[in-house]
Amino acid sequence: MKQVAPLRYDVIFKKAFSHPALFTAISKDFLGIELEIDKVEHDKAFVPPVGSVATKFDLFAEDKKNRVIVEVQHVHYSDSYERFLYYQCSAMVESIVSSSNYRFPMTVMTIVFFTGKKTPKSDSGIVVQNFEAKDFVTDKLLDNVFQRKHRLIFVFTHDFAHADTPEQCREWMQAIDDSLDEKVDEKKYSNPSIQALFKVIEKEKITPEERARMKDEYNQEDVKKQSFKKGEEKGLKEGEEKGIKETARNFKAIGTLTMEQIANVTGLTLKVVKAL
Repeated sequence: MKQVAPLRYDVIFKKAFSHPALFTAISKDFLGIELEIDKVEHDKAFVPPVGSVATKFDLFAEDKKNRVIVEVQHVHYSDSYERFLYYQCSAMVESIVSSSNYRFPMTVMTIVFFTGKKTPKSDSGIVVQNFEAKDFVTDKLLDNVFQRKHRLIFVFTHDFAHADTPEQCREWMQAIDDSLDEKVDEKKYSNPSIQALFKVIEKEKITPEERARMKDEYNQEDVKKQSFKKGEEKGLKEGEEKGIKETARNFKAIGTLTMEQIANVTGLTLKVVKAL
């Protein structure tokens, strides 16, 4: 067993896939394209920003034909889909240089790896948003409407065991998921690029600076989780209070109970009941 740093962390994921060879390999297996690149940018931002949000991409690379963005997220939020759809669309819009020609000069594709255990109802653990034209009635795809086949792909790495998951994708998903407990069995993997990935993220190759950033990320995730939990609890409480007040209103409308009796039944104060 090899001791590795978990790929749930932004700093480790970037350390691994900032290598052009690894970025090219994972792009080929999930997207079916052969990128011709010699560098991968991390924390890429467009200047000036597209729209009202200053977007930063975890990993970003492009050649003459394709622009590929790779993201990793461990904590799940209710707006994850919309956020990464915004990333995808902003990267598409930014590639248009002039209003004289609205044809996209390259195909834009985003892969988002979710390393937590929350998975969608899917047959493969991989969900795809294709920017393709369909017939309104038959729902059939129409060929040759758009030149570029842009794609936004969500990969839920914990769901790698689905029988219908493509083998080349399954190995990457399993490798990322295996790294989360900080040890991997290299013998389970036949893909040489995954073997190279494990060498890059070996624990002994993690610098003190990278360890410090891992700790910071963990603390930030914990704060976000607690904030999200408090927000959910607040929402549930507000919903419960709203329901109780609605019940009190109904009692008042029926008119069979006194104000005092309604307050006693609902637990509301007499002042609140009278004000409804």
